[in-house]
Parts: sequence; structure tokens; C-alpha cells
Amino acid sequence: MADRALSIPVILGTPRRGRMSAHVAALIMQEVRRLGGVETALIDVADLPFGTNDAGESLKDPAFSEAMNRADALILVSPEYNHAYPGLLKHALDTNLKEYVHKAAGVVGVSSGPFGGTRGIESFLPVLRELGLVTIFWDVNVGLVHSVFDEDGTLLDEAFRPRIRKFLAELLWMATTLRYGRDHVEVTTP
Repeated sequence: MADRALSIPVILGTPRRGRMSAHVAALIMQEVRRLGGVETALIDVADLPFGTNDAGESLKDPAFSEAMNRADALILVSPEYNHAYPGLLKHALDTNLKEYVHKAAGVVGVSSGPFGGTRGIESFLPVLRELGLVTIFWDVNVGLVHSVFDEDGTLLDEAFRPRIRKFLAELLWMATTLRYGRDHVEVTTP
């Protein structure tokens, strides 16, 4: 491992009130904190100071940009809204570009229905690729979220912990591998 801990922030992708995805993000944070050699922070899109009077890098927030620049991987907790991901999450991610290149990304889908955000994740993957992120092949799908967590955020289904740990093992491997590549392998055009 490198001389500094891997930086893997968790991005909570919706500002909606009563969002059950906040409970999911808290559980993910808890599991990430169990990992050695990893630093993390919760980034809530509801707290980001992005306007809607422009788009892209012209709205770049220095603190968010620095967090993305420092990140070795991202965990995106994304509820599914009408078969897609939240627009504000996309708006926030679009404010950076070069900060994402050759970094790992894992998606945690959340839905009140049985599919656990699968359709939202599927529509999100091409966007993440276009941003330069490298998505892992393992997702966490939290379907019927109201039966997985109670209103206070207590986990009701412990079967999610092994799923999250498998997801994190893959993300950690990819983040470590890509950091090595960014630090030691030059991208050359033939």
C-alpha cells in the first residue's frame, strides 16, 4: 500500500426529506471505517453549494473538487427515481472531470421496490464511464428498503453486511490497483 491511506468517500446522492438512502449510506460508512488503510467521509449532495444557473465545471466547488481529486475510489449511494439516478447527483458529479480519471467507483442502489435500484444503476454506469471512472462489477442492491431498515436507521436484515463486505473488497482491490497505475504507468498515445 502507498504512503497514505486510500481515500474512499461515500456520496449520498439525494437531497429528499425522509430519504431512506441516508440509512444505507450510514451503514456503508460504518463498514468502510472497519477497513484498514482507508479514510472516508460522507459527502451529502444536499449540503453541496451548487447552483442551477449554469452547468459543469463552471459550478465547481473547491472543497468537493479537492475531495474528488484526493479520492482513490467513490461509493455512490443512489436511490432509484423512475428507473434512473437522481438528477442532483449527476449535476454534482458533472462539476468535475479530470478529478475522476482512472479511479474506481462502486454503486449502491436503493429503492422502495424489489429491484434494489438495479435499473438506476444500469442507467448510471455509462455516465460514470464517461466521467473517467472505472466501475467495479459488484453492486449493492437495497430493495424494499423499508424492510431492511426501520425509520430510525436500525438495520433489520444482517444479510446485507456480507454483501457490503464483498463489494468493498472488490472496490478496495480496484482502488489499490488503479492508484498504482496512476502513480507508475504513463498513458501514452501510439
